[in-house]
Amino acid sequence: MDPSRVIAKLFLPGEEAGEVQSRAAGIVDRVLAVAEDEVAGLVAHLLAHFGPRHDDFQGILARHATAVASRVRAPAELSAARMLLLGACFTAEYAVEGAAVTNPSAVPHPDQSGLPPGALRVVLGLRAVGEGHLSSIGFAVGVVGPGPTVRLEPRTGPLTTGLAVPADWEPGRLRTVLAADGLDDEVTRAVLDRLDTQAAGDDLERAFARVPTDLLRRPQAPGILAEIRSIAASLRRVEFPPATTLAQRVLWPAVAVETNGMEDARFVRFAAPDGTVDYRATYTAYDGRHITPRLLTSPDLRVFTASPLTGPAARNKGMALFPRPVGGRLLALCRSDGETTSIATSDDGQAWELGRPVHSPGASFELLQVGNCGSPIETPSGWLTLTHGVGPMRTYTIGAILLDLDDPTTVLATLPEPLLTPTRSESDGYVPNVVYSCGGLIHDGRLWLPYGISDSRVGMASVPVEPLLARMTRPGDPAA
Repeated sequence: MDPSRVIAKLFLPGEEAGEVQSRAAGIVDRVLAVAEDEVAGLVAHLLAHFGPRHDDFQGILARHATAVASRVRAPAELSAARMLLLGACFTAEYAVEGAAVTNPSAVPHPDQSGLPPGALRVVLGLRAVGEGHLSSIGFAVGVVGPGPTVRLEPRTGPLTTGLAVPADWEPGRLRTVLAADGLDDEVTRAVLDRLDTQAAGDDLERAFARVPTDLLRRPQAPGILAEIRSIAASLRRVEFPPATTLAQRVLWPAVAVETNGMEDARFVRFAAPDGTVDYRATYTAYDGRHITPRLLTSPDLRVFTASPLTGPAARNKGMALFPRPVGGRLLALCRSDGETTSIATSDDGQAWELGRPVHSPGASFELLQVGNCGSPIETPSGWLTLTHGVGPMRTYTIGAILLDLDDPTTVLATLPEPLLTPTRSESDGYVPNVVYSCGGLIHDGRLWLPYGISDSRVGMASVPVEPLLARMTRPGDPAA
């Protein structure tokens, strides 16, 4: 972890302690009372000290000043320097990795230029944990190979959370998501009917305004409209400047279901039947009480779309997408009962149905529960699927199973012992006795496995694939 990796976020004093009464008015008054020459000195110091740590620091301060401008009687009359000082009083740095960086997943980098033979540039998706156990998604870039060598590229430069850009719901998708959340009443139907009939580009508020007045007078109507608004806002798109590197990009919680974090993104490079390729990841959104599986999609790891997942298979942590369709359907590993790995199926990648269980707790190192450690990896022998098992003393280990290529509900073989267990030096950390991965890859005959160490830091392991497969036992084998 690196506590110097910080973002500048909006800070409203008192909200962190749950205060009901806003303190903004008093702070604004005190800012307005500062003498103009003192304002200039304060702002010069702020820009010199904090400016190099943030991309477009003045723009950030200006946006945060705008957020409280309603407290100023005549904001247009404030000098540019005083507006920056006002913004700085409602801004705080947050160390995204202040507590930990952990639970990585690996995918091939979109750019493989400039590498020696036998090398592969990889992207590591990371769970960054800061103050208050708030998680975001960050990135690192490394090079694996030739042979068993690995090199992490420098993670330099100011961080950015990107800019929100418009995202439109696919026709009928919002209706499906609302129904999955139990909103199938007359107010909801009236809103959706008006969305279906109005011109493209018209927003939700315009549809609200066209709902019959008699429906809006119902006591339940305000709460229903608030739920519709919240769910509609759960579709978001973030764009990062082209000049930023992957290590500078942070996917920061931005919708209601993520207010307490975005956890354990399992990235995979997905190949569609028509040959198009994109990057996808399932992650766990947490609002402080409930967990919600969500989907990230990106053509290039610069523009990301985050959307809700629905269906009975999308109700627990740890979904992991297959890297291509199988038998004409999209598949994912899931753990809907909390302790058994199953196969989920989908026609569109958004609504997921439960399939058959494929791996249940049984071995001594997985007595409490099992789950996946990322997306299955295709080999000629089958889908190599990394697993995590939780055993006595809540010790996490990493194992492996092999699934049939054409029917992944069939387990062909199982590794009889853990592939990776916490060593003595890896047993201490934010969450002790844990090794955990959100996805590895195969390159040049080796399995490359980035893994979290006791939820504090990240390591990288590798092993030749053929000996690993040879060690696995098949049902009916004497050692099984």
